[in-house]
Amino acid sequence: MKANGISGAAPAAWLATLGLVLVVAVPFAAIVLQAIFPQIGQGSFAAPFSQFYTALGDSALLAMSRNTLILGFSVVLLSALLAVPLGVCRALYKVPFAAFWDVVLLVPFMIPPYIATLGWIMTLQPRGYLQQLAGFNMAPVLFSLFGMTFVMAMNTFPVVYFAVSRTVEAVGSRYADIGRVFGASPARAFWRITLPLSAPGLAGSLMLVFAAAIEEYGTPAALGGRTKFQVLVTGIDLRVSDWPIDLPGAAILSIVLVAMSLITFLLQRWILARRSYETTGGKPQNKDKRPLGALNIPVLIAFAVVAFLATGVPLLAILATASSKTISGGLTLGNLGFNNFLAVFKDSAGALQALGNSIALGVGTALLTGLIGVLAAYTTVKTRYRGRMLLDIMTILPNALPGIVVAVGLILAWNMPGLPFTPYNTGLILLLAYCCLLLPQPVRYTTAAFQQIGDNLEAAARVCGASSFTAFRRIMLPLVFPSLAASMLLVFAVASRELVASVVVAPVGMQTIATFIWRQFEQGSIGLGMAMAFITIVITTLLPLCVIGLMRRVSVIQD
Repeated sequence: MKANGISGAAPAAWLATLGLVLVVAVPFAAIVLQAIFPQIGQGSFAAPFSQFYTALGDSALLAMSRNTLILGFSVVLLSALLAVPLGVCRALYKVPFAAFWDVVLLVPFMIPPYIATLGWIMTLQPRGYLQQLAGFNMAPVLFSLFGMTFVMAMNTFPVVYFAVSRTVEAVGSRYADIGRVFGASPARAFWRITLPLSAPGLAGSLMLVFAAAIEEYGTPAALGGRTKFQVLVTGIDLRVSDWPIDLPGAAILSIVLVAMSLITFLLQRWILARRSYETTGGKPQNKDKRPLGALNIPVLIAFAVVAFLATGVPLLAILATASSKTISGGLTLGNLGFNNFLAVFKDSAGALQALGNSIALGVGTALLTGLIGVLAAYTTVKTRYRGRMLLDIMTILPNALPGIVVAVGLILAWNMPGLPFTPYNTGLILLLAYCCLLLPQPVRYTTAAFQQIGDNLEAAARVCGASSFTAFRRIMLPLVFPSLAASMLLVFAVASRELVASVVVAPVGMQTIATFIWRQFEQGSIGLGMAMAFITIVITTLLPLCVIGLMRRVSVIQD
């Protein structure tokens, strides 16, 4: 029996296939079937495609699609305007406190977008913190297309910043200097040499920003309602949450949104694979960075302003609201206290139960996606299993499935007539939703790790009499475990605060962190919601860091 033959890989392949079908294929297939057969929920396949003609000719769908694209491109443009200059300066010049700015600009990843949006609402709304401190009422700006674009860009531009800074740093300035020797101006050398060499990283990050923008629910739902700026995500939510329920319409809108996301993802892969530039010198680039000179103070101010807007304003607004005894009391010392934090730990409105539910779901999601991910990655990279290409496609598909689409797919799939069992209206439905959304993380990490491991180790184990399971458990799994553990920590951090699927498919009476915060805002208990938000940020930031530190200490002791 060959080490990487079909028979040796069969258990891992079948387990991975079963997991991927349950987590990914079932909800996606349910959406497609519901869109094609509008009466499938009643067990009928009559009138196929009949809703397509109505929906695709609906002016509301066209308006939502247009708004979605406008919002996505606007966020991409503003993210690029903010991130590219800062990233280039960070890569090529000696920026004061560079490491500090990197850490500060990493914080927006730790703040869920909907929580950051709520922080901006508290800051810029009428009688908000800005008006209390400076007398400005910026509510008309916030509740507009520009306001949504600005808030979303503050959350997504770090993706571009880190991609540009690392890519341009790897390219270096030597090739631009050669262009300068041949008469090119600094601007021309940058546009014709440095930027093309950095294009793959820049294009890939901008595509990720666009995909994140068109899939985001919290910001358009919180800011777009007042201006009637409805996008596909909010339109889908409206069709599955308001009476009369329109499941075929929600399915068709979901397919349109999936098509946008899929095109973005495929375009990103095409750019990275086909439109890359390579250097042929073979020499390492000179990493010595140049002084900024007269631009030292302006660049420092630019970093400080952007960092304050992206990190400082949301965090300060969250902390100020959480520390306020009453919102009407404003920013006064007498109105500050820890009442809201104490209320969370006293389980007010079910806060501790929501916290426990989210932590349990986060741990469960990390374990399940880690198991499916490592088995799927092993099957696609290290075996000759005939269905490995199909497995690979199923692991990629969640990249193009927004959270609202996954939620709709699960509703449709597990409410089909004749099912002997359904996880709908139980905590299991949330676990399935989180796993579908976050499965690509473990797959991506472990695939890269498996690709770096040669076949000789596993083959040697098989020659010495080890079974395929023993070789996998004793050799392959320990080698990829660091990458797997890192991805599982990321999954835990994201799953424990996920909003969209939680709002749509959470069982009646079951709260998670995200639904608790969202409902406290809807009910007017803003301080309690913000206290939970601050605690969430602390937990989802510190817990993974503590686990990483513990793993490093154990590794040092073992060495």
